[in-house]
Amino acid sequence: MELRQLAYFVMVAETGGFGRAAERLGIVQPAVSQQVARLERDLGVRLFDRSTRHVRLTEAGERLLGEARAALAAADRVRHVAAGLAEDAESTLRLGTGKTPADRLYPALETLAAAMPRLRVRLVKVGVPERLAGARAGDLDAATVRIIDAAEGLELIPLWSDPLLAALPACHPLATEPVLRLSWLGELPLRLAARKDAPAFHDFVRAACRAAGIDPPPGPRFVNLPDTLLGIAACPPSWTVFYAGSEPPPARTVVYRPLDGVWVTTYLAVPPGPASPQVRHLLDACAEVASLHGRAG
Repeated sequence: MELRQLAYFVMVAETGGFGRAAERLGIVQPAVSQQVARLERDLGVRLFDRSTRHVRLTEAGERLLGEARAALAAADRVRHVAAGLAEDAESTLRLGTGKTPADRLYPALETLAAAMPRLRVRLVKVGVPERLAGARAGDLDAATVRIIDAAEGLELIPLWSDPLLAALPACHPLATEPVLRLSWLGELPLRLAARKDAPAFHDFVRAACRAAGIDPPPGPRFVNLPDTLLGIAACPPSWTVFYAGSEPPPARTVVYRPLDGVWVTTYLAVPPGPASPQVRHLLDACAEVASLHGRAG
């Protein structure tokens, strides 16, 4: 039994004839007759009394007409709901980010909103593994990531690059420098989180130190921001590093300085292949923001 057969059955019943039903449906009469006959065979009942003068519903046809109309109405509701779901999917961008998104992301989202006012952006703030898994599985349309430049099953599109920032005591002689060279910090204890908590960032910082020819002594672990900043401000001096845009507000006891030549690239992780319209517009917005704020990816 097909929905088309039910539709033909209802049309014949409502118009009172196969010819009139075919005319209303815009098809030839034999097609209507064949499909109704197949429906009768499938159901095992005769739906119409046919004669040269008239076509009338049988008793079985009378009883089944309401059910056929209900089935067609239910199918229409399914189509309507599906169309709404498809429209919602096309008007929503599911974007994975870290708990502290890159500072350029919000201007990019404002630019995106101006270009696509009906697009809803849903930020999903989770760790890097969850972001990449969500993009692979299709649970996310895209995800921002930093440091890493390759991810299996995904394409990483560079958005922009920012200098890494160093936080050090405001009383330290280097605090007067507007930009710091990493090689100047080799004697100061470096506060980093345990590698298991942020392996990509930990390895990136250590690699940058090696490239600068330094091996700073390990300082107390970076456990949380307030305690780390208090420790940096106290004696003996130490330092730590932040992504640009994620540093806390300025304080009298701690300063934040960009590290010369130590750049961190932000990527957009997306499934391979042609990008969706939402992702294309997001990339355009990010490119516009990157061009306004300096170095792009």
